[in-house]
Amino acid sequence: MTDPWVALEPGADPVERARALRRAHATFAEAGTVPRPVRSVVADSWRRSARAGVGPDGTASVELTDGDLGTYRAEHPLARVMPLFRELLGTFAADGEHLLAVCDAQSRLLWVEGHPTTRRRADRMNFVPGARWSETSVGTNAPGTAVAVDRPVQVFAAEHFRRCVQPWTCAAAPVHDPRTGRVLGAVDITGGDGLAHPHSLGFVQAVARAAESQLALLTPPTADTGTIELTALGRDEAQLLAEGRKIRLSRRHSEILVLLARHPEGLTGDELLCALYEDESVTPVTLRAELARLRRLLGPGLLASRPYRLTAAVESDVAIVERRLATGAVTAAASAYAGPLLPGSQAPAVVRLRRRLADGLRTALIARSDPDLLADWAHAPWGEDDLDIWRALATVRPAPAVRARLAELESEQAAPATWTRPASAGRARPGTPPRRTPPAPR
Repeated sequence: MTDPWVALEPGADPVERARALRRAHATFAEAGTVPRPVRSVVADSWRRSARAGVGPDGTASVELTDGDLGTYRAEHPLARVMPLFRELLGTFAADGEHLLAVCDAQSRLLWVEGHPTTRRRADRMNFVPGARWSETSVGTNAPGTAVAVDRPVQVFAAEHFRRCVQPWTCAAAPVHDPRTGRVLGAVDITGGDGLAHPHSLGFVQAVARAAESQLALLTPPTADTGTIELTALGRDEAQLLAEGRKIRLSRRHSEILVLLARHPEGLTGDELLCALYEDESVTPVTLRAELARLRRLLGPGLLASRPYRLTAAVESDVAIVERRLATGAVTAAASAYAGPLLPGSQAPAVVRLRRRLADGLRTALIARSDPDLLADWAHAPWGEDDLDIWRALATVRPAPAVRARLAELESEQAAPATWTRPASAGRARPGTPPRRTPPAPR
């Protein structure tokens, strides 16, 4: 196999390969081992699916219907390139008795179009708009796996984790926001064994790149308002989009921009000093030097002083998550949460904001009790050790793998902890109030 992302190498017999994969799938379901000829990308996906508590039987759950689906689709960025998808893939899907499918970044299907007979067959396994096809919901499948690994991928026959999907073959490629690089979703072609050809994967990948190019050409909706965009979730170095420029910020500049974006009225030098530095020996001169470097990076006029403030409106991914939580749009908030805020930052005000945002979303997820949303959080890097989330997930999805992970976490919590004095803990004793009180993030 020259390309591990392609399902069948040239000359392979699809009937014999499908037969071998069914045997391998049965072995994995019974013993948890992955024999040959399963590709590494599929084997890894099977293991992730099993850890998520997905079983080999069952169908996808439908999360969005009727008006909710219509509203969500209309507002989704990929709606702007659906005409392109239909032009490039729609005729191919209809003529070949295949399906064109487009999903969001949570692998919820938004559009499923193509040959009517094929659509009716797909309906029986809930391969329909509004259904969630993430790996944590239905196991290995092309759109869900493409989003999970952020790579174009083919899934052939019994490489699918769920048995009801094994008569199908699909190829999917992720589509990214050209401004931020974040995954917006995936475009997929689903049908018969003929799609296992390498050309199918190359085709769908080319369609995804064409969609990204078209999105880049479209005028950003905030271009006329002077709003700048700040992306700081799930990354140690934030990215700023201002006047068509992508600016990657240093860690300290990222912290400063996050705090100034939350305080449009501005912060004094002392307030910023308290918010940014734990070390009380840091002088105002150090902060002024950082701000001077940031002003040169941003260009003239964007960073004002006395107090320090941004002169243009800022739309941050932090604010988007907060607004959606405030309105009860938990699914939308979870979709916008790409990870902890500046996870490597130790700035006191950033740490508090990071905890508050994560705790607010966790609380909402537990209250919603949606098994797929809980599974997404539990299997994300920031949720692997989240005991409360795993308890909530075990309540609504008590699969063996979920119960085993919960037992492991509870055992770790019950074990006696050994405490090592941190290197930075020498100055203050418990209960000793700090001399500085950083401003609370708002």
